[in-house]
Amino acid sequence: MKKTNLLYWITTGLFSSFMIFSAIPDIMMTPEAVTFITGLGYPEYFIPFIGVAKLIGAIVLLIPGLNRLKEWAYAGLFFDLAGAVYSAIVTGGLTAPLSFMILPVGFLFLSYFLWHRKNKLTTN
Repeated sequence: MKKTNLLYWITTGLFSSFMIFSAIPDIMMTPEAVTFITGLGYPEYFIPFIGVAKLIGAIVLLIPGLNRLKEWAYAGLFFDLAGAVYSAIVTGGLTAPLSFMILPVGFLFLSYFLWHRKNKLTTN
């Protein structure tokens, strides 16, 4: 139980940190974020919206409890990452820098798996 809990918080902390640090430039509408997201074909007004959504989702994952909201946060963050990967493949093809996305997606799945395992162990 203790090992699962520790692994859960490490992976969730790393994943949430990635999402928070990727949300801040979107919320602030930095030139790099605008160039990247408009380069994927999205309008500028979408940038702060997706940034705020990522920030809220990452914060929800870090708050103990909130089980129903966590399910929604995991789903929303998955769709954000899946949409980013799909958009990058469609607009620029399968490139080497895109392989970096394996890390956040892997941490998302590992965090989700460990969260369910942790909840199962505490209810038994």
